[in-house]
Amino acid sequence: MMPMPVRWGTALIAVLSSVAMLAGAPGLVVAGPSKAPVAPVNSANGVALKGYDPVAYFSTGQPTPGSPDVTERWKGATYRFASEGHRELFQADPERYLPQYGGYCAYAMSLNRIADIDPARWKIVEGKLYLNNGRFAHTLWSIDVAGHIASADRNWPAYPKAIEPQ
Repeated sequence: MMPMPVRWGTALIAVLSSVAMLAGAPGLVVAGPSKAPVAPVNSANGVALKGYDPVAYFSTGQPTPGSPDVTERWKGATYRFASEGHRELFQADPERYLPQYGGYCAYAMSLNRIADIDPARWKIVEGKLYLNNGRFAHTLWSIDVAGHIASADRNWPAYPKAIEPQ
């Protein structure tokens, strides 16, 4: 079998991406074009990042589950940490370690959509943590990281956020 020319590979990825978004790939699109308000921080039962330690992405270079015994509440969500040292780093500069777009999928936000994340699909770009929904979304996002970040940076501030209880 002959290798697929680059232009066909790129076209195929674009078509597959469009089909996945139009078909509402299971688990990918949580809120569609209606733009229903979303929580400012992606969390389940109040726990952000699916319980993973945000500092570990930067310090160990891998997703690391946090401990339910080592936590910090920030902007309405609870973050878990693998160690007291990681919690202290977070307390000193939370914005440095928080994922972009409230912890929602960076690729989906580049398409002006909301999707949950897979903590294992991530990348640090210019000191910022970006998470994606899964292998497929991460692969598509990786094709044009700078372009997808620029699109998501434009979309996130305008995306409606639910009002958090005080």
